[in-house]
Amino acid sequence: MELLMAMCLLPLFCACVYLCKLVLQWRNQQCYLLAYECYKATDDRKLDTESCVKIIQRNKNLGLEEYRFLLKTIVNSGLGEETYGPRNVIAGREDCPSLEDALWEMDDIFSVTLDKLFDKTGISPSKIDILVVNVSLFSPAPSLTARIINHYKMKKDIKAFNLSGMGCSGSLVAIDLVQNLFKTYKNVHAVVVSTESLGPNWYRGKVKPMILANCLYRSGGCSMLFTNNKALKHRALLKLECIVRTHLGSSDEGYGCSIQVEDKHGFRGFSLSKSIAKVAAKALTMNLRVLVHKVLPLTELLRYVIMSRRQNKVAEHHRGVGAGGTGLNLKAGLEHFCIPPTEGAVVNGVGNSLGLNDYDLEPARMALHRFGNTSSGGLWYVLGYMEAKKRLKKRDKILMVSFGAGYECNNCVWVVLRDLHDANVWKDCIESACRWRWTWMMPMSELKRLQITLVNPFKRGTDIG
Repeated sequence: MELLMAMCLLPLFCACVYLCKLVLQWRNQQCYLLAYECYKATDDRKLDTESCVKIIQRNKNLGLEEYRFLLKTIVNSGLGEETYGPRNVIAGREDCPSLEDALWEMDDIFSVTLDKLFDKTGISPSKIDILVVNVSLFSPAPSLTARIINHYKMKKDIKAFNLSGMGCSGSLVAIDLVQNLFKTYKNVHAVVVSTESLGPNWYRGKVKPMILANCLYRSGGCSMLFTNNKALKHRALLKLECIVRTHLGSSDEGYGCSIQVEDKHGFRGFSLSKSIAKVAAKALTMNLRVLVHKVLPLTELLRYVIMSRRQNKVAEHHRGVGAGGTGLNLKAGLEHFCIPPTEGAVVNGVGNSLGLNDYDLEPARMALHRFGNTSSGGLWYVLGYMEAKKRLKKRDKILMVSFGAGYECNNCVWVVLRDLHDANVWKDCIESACRWRWTWMMPMSELKRLQITLVNPFKRGTDIG
């Protein structure tokens, strides 16, 4: 009898042990964002319109057609008058960038953001267990993580990772790496640094798809501190709910639509092909097919299925004539949207595809206007704007969307753990940001004002508009 009872209790005991293991594993897999710090350069590095014109005029390889293209791109990009450029470009040394310039650019971003991050959280650099740095276009030896470890004298058993070539999506790739490491290491702290090296990679040629990078990309970056220690949950800002990654690198079209190359004159730059919009749309669609099942309520998914079937029947009845859109309502499970501040048309395009309104797109537009396209750090300026405007309330959910070279689309969802209201890097300009929304989409007056400035070097009266 006792043997029979023991045999019956053994499976129950094993099941309890397994469930306890799953619970403990779930606790260790939590990824909390304790703090983040965006980079803000000094005022002497601001790139207003006049400064951009001077930089453009220094490039003797450009002709009138390229000037016309650059002027329209700059004015229609959505960038404002207070973005920041790399030091060597401001100083007029973009033709001969040095290793010292590249390292100084990285050191400045690292020290400014990390010093503030450690000071704000009270966590010593010696307590950091994991360090991830993502910079796409610069990978020196010793590595950038080694540079940070040496500067802050971090512990000898720190786990350090350098990510390169990820483009604007590098930040979420780094966070995905941290989340997976949290499954192995318990009660640890991780720092992620996301930025881009612009100074040594300023394009000096005249190929239009490669000139775009000079018009859009600006100095910026962000450092973030994460933990999986549940005891620190009360100090955290956000909790990572899920992250989904989609990679189209197996397709030649996807691989080549966003790539670093040299033109026929040997000038190196970043080329964006005409197919990038189509590839990005495909990657976003594939990603959302997985993501929506994780974040949207069942009622919204059922509504979408029913309405889609009805539409298909109507379309068949009318021989291919559609009955209107029945897209998913993302706002049924999400309150806020971090759209990558890459370029005005991209922000609008992604917003339209997701069914977002001007209120939803305002943070991305303002981040683009104030700081420009800061590559992988851009999403955190958007988040900072939301926090500065006191939009983020406890239990709200935030969708972060990112695209990167490869070609890839990486999206994640955060849960707000408490009401957030820190003005952060927006402190000096958040009050004036409301006025930008009326000006950033009206480029024609600025276009006419700059027309004469750029035409003068050619001594012609050709209309650039």
